[in-house]
Amino acid sequence: MKLYSFFRSSTSFRLRIALAWKGLAHETVGVSLPGMAHKDPAFLALNPQGLVPALVDDDGTVVTQSLAMIEWLDEKYPQNPLMPAGVDERWYVRAVSQIIGCEIHPVNNVRVLKYIKSALNATPEQSQEWYEHWIREGLTGLESFLVTQKRHGKFCLGDQFTMADVSLVPQVYNAMRFNCDLKPYPTLMAIFANCEALDCVRTTEPNTQADKT
Repeated sequence: MKLYSFFRSSTSFRLRIALAWKGLAHETVGVSLPGMAHKDPAFLALNPQGLVPALVDDDGTVVTQSLAMIEWLDEKYPQNPLMPAGVDERWYVRAVSQIIGCEIHPVNNVRVLKYIKSALNATPEQSQEWYEHWIREGLTGLESFLVTQKRHGKFCLGDQFTMADVSLVPQVYNAMRFNCDLKPYPTLMAIFANCEALDCVRTTEPNTQADKT
């Protein structure tokens, strides 16, 4: 199994956590986004979108899109599941994951930040303001969602580590990297601290990756 990843990519980080949690042996292949390696024809043959991560299974199957990839892993390799058994719980885990993956992450993606700088002439201060605004908007809603649902415990869903936590960790890492104020989100930060103590997170953090630059 090969994981095509970029050390600082939050979506790649999700897959690294998931693979480590499941104990799935794999080779990590670094794809330099600053070096435009994701636009190389060889990589585009794997993922025509030109995005990381991409995962090639031992049978040659190629899967992309991180949240779909995690559910695919859960179905194909059910050990140490990242999705709960109950239908209501699965909805909740998907909802938390998609709040992050569909509403928070996309507007703060590197591609978006580069665009507002290059095409809209945003200053570094304006880019930072943009980032912080959408982090506040997104994490405020997510904090309220968890508190209202009353399903959280040590992790987003009680004491079960799930795809929701896999999604949360890289988003908080990014927010910390951009020096966002995270004090208004005590529930999320307590969960994040519990996740950080896990081997599957500690061993897959961006600063542990061989392609770190």
